[in-house]
Amino acid sequence: MRNIQRCLTVLILIGIAEQCAWSQAIELVPVVKKPLSRTVDLPGEFQPFMNVELIARVQGYVESVLVDRGSVVKQGDLLVVLSAPEMKAQIAAAESRVQAAEADRLQAESKLTSLEATLTAAEATYNRLKTASATPGAVAGNELEVALQNTQAQRAGIQSQRSSIEALGNKKVAAEAELRALKEMEGYLKVTAPFDGVIAERDVHPGALVGPSASKTLLVLQQVSRLRLIVAVPEENVGGILRGVNVSFGVPAYPTRTFSGTVARIPPSLDAKTRSMPVELDVMNKEQMLAPGMYPVVHWPVRSNDPGFFVPKTSVVTTTERTFVVRDKSGRAEWVNVQKGAIDGDLIRVIGPLQEGDRVVKRATDEIREGMELKVAPKK
Repeated sequence: MRNIQRCLTVLILIGIAEQCAWSQAIELVPVVKKPLSRTVDLPGEFQPFMNVELIARVQGYVESVLVDRGSVVKQGDLLVVLSAPEMKAQIAAAESRVQAAEADRLQAESKLTSLEATLTAAEATYNRLKTASATPGAVAGNELEVALQNTQAQRAGIQSQRSSIEALGNKKVAAEAELRALKEMEGYLKVTAPFDGVIAERDVHPGALVGPSASKTLLVLQQVSRLRLIVAVPEENVGGILRGVNVSFGVPAYPTRTFSGTVARIPPSLDAKTRSMPVELDVMNKEQMLAPGMYPVVHWPVRSNDPGFFVPKTSVVTTTERTFVVRDKSGRAEWVNVQKGAIDGDLIRVIGPLQEGDRVVKRATDEIREGMELKVAPKK
């Protein structure tokens, strides 16, 4: 009997201790309703803004390579010189065909001049005979007919010669087009830089046989003064993406520095495999500190136009049975079940039967029993 009395006494004392423990002043804070604004760290990858594999457009042998890996080049700089002796022979033959066509055309025009002179004489003879034929018996009838036929024949010859000159002119034009094409192909023996950049790879040396059929890469040229930063944004964070927003990031190579880029390209769809959106940022790299292939950590801004309820992280109590906040209800503690959401600084979003302006215990614990009177600390 004495043991039972002792146990009851202990339980009463424990209850009194609990009541006394939380008779101490507590701090209440209001539930805040606001849009979500936070950042999440996402992995990214740098790619050159422009990247091209230079391949020979004509078949030939590499005569010289004027650059190497790491060389900085300007647009139009000569990079590789190729040699193709057979092309020089083709150009010489094409030039001979152009000259022959021009000589034939000049000869045909000279002949046309002679025919036109002959036609003039024939027409004069015909006109003289026609005038004389007005006097009966002065000119035999067949002489006039012969003169007329001769004039017509000369005219037909001239027309034929003009057609021949036109054909020879077309032949020359075709020969000149062939020559221009060959010379243009000869220009491809000199490989130049299509844009400003840095040589990333060199895959050939003098003496190598290259050409479009070989599909052998000569050089890889990259533009690195401006980079593309690809960030795979998860589906739940794509709602607040805005073009033109400045985003900060860091790279392991420079742990004490913070860089930034601008959101430039937003694809219209998500990657079906990763359920993420590959957003591209433009990053200016004038100091050449960043390089393609680096994996930066991007401090991605997450924004939402849908407002939610936020409380201090210390206001949320999690036990094995429930997650709740302690709300002030007419001066007494009320446990309100909630679900945790996104974190925004020192605040956390909670989903539950709360209202804007409700006051909750700032530093809550499950030792603040439901229904217990709350002693609020006076404001300083």
